Amino acid sequence: MDAVESQWNWTVTLPISVLAVAGVLLVLFLIVVWMKGRPFAPGAVFRASRLSDGNRLLPTQVLITERAVVQFTPRWIGKQEESIHMAHVASVKVHTGVLLSDLFIETTGGANSIRCHGHRKRDAIEMKRLIEQYQDEYSRATDRSRPASADLGQSAR
Repeated sequence: MDAVESQWNWTVTLPISVLAVAGVLLVLFLIVVWMKGRPFAPGAVFRASRLSDGNRLLPTQVLITERAVVQFTPRWIGKQEESIHMAHVASVKVHTGVLLSDLFIETTGGANSIRCHGHRKRDAIEMKRLIEQYQDEYSRATDRSRPASADLGQSAR
């Protein structure tokens, strides 16, 4: 009777143990996906929709500050960040679709442009508005800091 009873215990406890380990692994997986999907910095952070290609588990985020535009792409191990200073943003294009929009931020040098796809329409429009606002503020601040004699010297040439 002991052999039958011990075999029964083994056949019952093994599947329960496998299910418990699978459950713990699933919970850990969900925690990692949740942690990597949180905003990576304070401020105006826009996260791509999980409905778009390439953003299902680890969505790309875009931070827009007064000084720069930063594209943050989380990876399973590590991250990838790319930034463009506001002075080097040449143009901002928004392509809207039925549900989602793509944002293209081109640089003055023509290289290292940022392509953000899968953002909600209102987020893409707000991103473009913020970039243009910060560019205006940056150009006004640069104009004020330039001495008047520099302007006269430029016009005399």
